[in-house]
Amino acid sequence: MEKTEVVLKADGLSLAYGGRVILENVNLEVRQGEFCFFLGPNGSGKTTLIRAILGALRPRAGRLWLHPDLGRLEQIGFVPQRCDLNPALPTTVREFVLLGLVGIRASRKEQTDRLEWALSRVGLEGMVRCDYWSLSGGQRQRALVARALVRRPTLLILDEPTNGLDLSTEDLFLRFLAKLNQGEQLTLLFVTHDIAIAARYATHLVLFHSGTVESGPRHEMLNAASLERVYGVGVEVSYNRSGSVAVRVHSAGGPP
Repeated sequence: MEKTEVVLKADGLSLAYGGRVILENVNLEVRQGEFCFFLGPNGSGKTTLIRAILGALRPRAGRLWLHPDLGRLEQIGFVPQRCDLNPALPTTVREFVLLGLVGIRASRKEQTDRLEWALSRVGLEGMVRCDYWSLSGGQRQRALVARALVRRPTLLILDEPTNGLDLSTEDLFLRFLAKLNQGEQLTLLFVTHDIAIAARYATHLVLFHSGTVESGPRHEMLNAASLERVYGVGVEVSYNRSGSVAVRVHSAGGPP
């Protein structure tokens, strides 16, 4: 897939649970190689749109189009907020990562090749036989990513994967994802409510508010007016010379 190709597109998309409409008239495009952040407060519809992309929720109206390479979902990797595996169940890193191949037919050799490729991309090579539960928090997050990468996806979706990580581990994990995005030209959809990490790592933003979205390149979307529409308060984002991000919140209409 070429870098400029559209990976997914929504036209007038509406999503609902029964009679309760969550998102309405959603229009957006995501292109190959973007590091796209879904940004908005809890309950604004971020996970609902992800469920639709994964095929778990049918549109109420409008159209959600996926690139033909993503049609059977084999080329989509998904990293959930947490691992629901029973910690009492002994599980090696190999066993854990290969769970990502569910639904994909692969010979034993192909499984091994995919496993080695995925672990090398997340920096866990040589840990195939390690107990998953012996890993650090950051290593477990990398293993979750490897479980998605073993599918060799074109699109990787991450649903608030930094929840529960300390600041240093979160920073290392996000740097790793940025390197993966740039090195593999992998398209990433990253769901979060954290403005600071979106400001630092996103190439594009999808802002969720008032039952719909607005989207575009980060430098166009990350402004006080857009963020006030999303959060209902004034938000000021600034960068210092080291590249770190400062986020200041003030009352709507008030001074920063």
